[in-house]
Amino acid sequence: MTSTPHHPDLRSQLETLTTEAFRPELAEIDRMPTLDIARLMNGEDTAVPAAVAERLPEIAAAVDAVAARMARGGRLVYAGAGTAGRLGVLDASECPPTFNTAPGQVVGLIAGGPDAMVTSVEGAEDSPELARADLDALALTADDTVVGVSASGRTPYAVGAVEYARSLGALTVGLACNRGSALAAAAEHGIEVVTGPELLTGSTRLKAGTAQKLVLNMLSTITMIRLGKTYGNLMVDVRASNEKLRARSRRIVALATGAADDDVERALTATGGEVKDAILVLLADVDGPTAARLLRESDGHLRTALATAQG
Repeated sequence: MTSTPHHPDLRSQLETLTTEAFRPELAEIDRMPTLDIARLMNGEDTAVPAAVAERLPEIAAAVDAVAARMARGGRLVYAGAGTAGRLGVLDASECPPTFNTAPGQVVGLIAGGPDAMVTSVEGAEDSPELARADLDALALTADDTVVGVSASGRTPYAVGAVEYARSLGALTVGLACNRGSALAAAAEHGIEVVTGPELLTGSTRLKAGTAQKLVLNMLSTITMIRLGKTYGNLMVDVRASNEKLRARSRRIVALATGAADDDVERALTATGGEVKDAILVLLADVDGPTAARLLRESDGHLRTALATAQG
């Protein structure tokens, strides 16, 4: 039995949300010159980073909790509908090439499944049961984290995902763009980035979507930094799957070590193209197999492996 899509007081609920508020001063926007509309949109967007800045302590606390679970082998799972769901899928899909995460280590769930990435799937966002089914398909454990994402903070799919995940002992984060949201209340870590009424009434793909993108960038990127996926600000776990990334790998090794191009090539060849291993070969003067062993023993943290090698 799924939730009824047209809840009797849904309209009154929406009218209380700042993300849905009508702005009468913009009622003539369609009659403005294009450049003026562009300036107006640009001005609106400048408020987003400040709204995110107000929530940095909550974001940092969530990151530390996520990293602790992932260090034990847990997964990071985003769950949302519409724009929020697409942003989660986007963030998850960028982790393997950027940080060489294992398949399934970071997952994006969108209400309605893959088809919902490009078309609207009617009623999917209204179903907490669908969220439970999607999480059951992942065989969720207590080491996993589920991040519910919803601009309104009331989307049944996102709230249902968080409530179900929490009942299973998983870590939960609720990212919303309204105060006092059901989503943040349901999660262990509630993050409410209040971006205010949109330029187009209720179009939360705008400021709210930008805020969600910024927060998801932080959640995944800083978690990966905590997990040792970087060395300084270098992406040392990058997966060299094309020529651009192979060139980037060579540049990263050179920046980390200061080694000459020939030495960089030699180290990458000796380590099968693994950037971390190649850096360790050059900085610690060890061979490829020793570098691989040191990194295994330090759970992939290059600084730790380097300190061990240098005694």
